[in-house]
Amino acid sequence: MALPTYATPLEKIWHYAYLVICASIFLFLIAPILIVIPLSFNAEPYFTFTEKMLAFDPTGYSTRWYDLLLTFGMENPDSVPRDGSWWADAWENAAWINAAKNSVIIGFFSTILATCLGTLAALGLSRPEMPFRRSIMAVLISPMIVPIIITATGLFFFYSATGLANSYLGIIMAHATLGIPFVIITVTATLVGFDHSLTRAAASLGANPSTTFFKITMPLILPGVVSGALFAFVTSFDEVVVVLFVAAHDQQTIPRQMWNGIREQISPAILSVATILVVVSIALLATVELLRRRSERLRGVSPG
Repeated sequence: MALPTYATPLEKIWHYAYLVICASIFLFLIAPILIVIPLSFNAEPYFTFTEKMLAFDPTGYSTRWYDLLLTFGMENPDSVPRDGSWWADAWENAAWINAAKNSVIIGFFSTILATCLGTLAALGLSRPEMPFRRSIMAVLISPMIVPIIITATGLFFFYSATGLANSYLGIIMAHATLGIPFVIITVTATLVGFDHSLTRAAASLGANPSTTFFKITMPLILPGVVSGALFAFVTSFDEVVVVLFVAAHDQQTIPRQMWNGIREQISPAILSVATILVVVSIALLATVELLRRRSERLRGVSPG
C-alpha cells in the first residue's frame, strides 16, 4: 500500500520499518524450508551441504531420493541403481509404504468424521437461541488451545480404559478430535454472513428441513466446510505426538516414520519426504485461499 502524500517523515520511517520487520519474520519462518528443500536433492547420502552443492556444481545435486519413489510399484526394484548406498533407502522400505497408506486412510476417515461433527456443531452454535454458546464453543475448540502433549496423555489413559488404544478407530477418533476445531471455526466464519431469511423463505414454500439444508444452506457454506475439511486433513496427516501415544507399532504414519528415521539414522530420503509434504501443504493452503475468495464473492463481501 502506497503512503499518502501528506505522510510525515516519522510515518514514512515507521512504514518502511514495518515492512522490514514483516519481511524478517517471514524469512525466519520459512528459513527451515529453504534449507530442507535443497538438501533433499543432495547427490550424496549426507544430511549436510557438500562442497559441490555450495559451489553450485550440477554433479552435487541429484533426484535419486525422489527417483526411489518409483520402486513402489516396480516388480523389480533392483533395476534402480544404488550407487553403493550404505543405508537402506527409506523409499524402498516397506515401512514407508505402510506409513503412507496409514496416513491416507487415517486422514481420510478422520477428516470425514471431523467435518460432519464440526459442521453440525457450527450450525447449532450459530443459532442465537442456543444456550451456553460461549461455553460450548470454548470446550469444542479446546484441542486447538491445550498443548498437544496434554491431549495425547489424556487420550492415552482414556483409550487404555476403553480398549481403543492401539487401534485404527482410536487414532481416527483422536485425529478427528484435533480437526473438529478447525471445521467449527471455518464454518462459523462462513455462517457469519449467512442470510437466514433464505431458510425461512424455503420453509414458507413447503421445503422440509433436510431439503432446505442441502438445497440452500449447504451450497452457501460449502467453501467453509471444504476449507475446514482441508485443515482437518492436514492436521491429521502432519500429527505425530498423539500417534506416539495411542498407536501400535504396526500403525505407523508418515510423520511417525520420519520421527523413527531421524532417531535411528539420518538420510536425505527423509528430507525428500518432508519436501513432498511441504508441497502438498502449500497446495492445500492455496485451495483454502481460493475457496475463501469464492465464499466472499458468494456472500457479496468482495467484488467478483
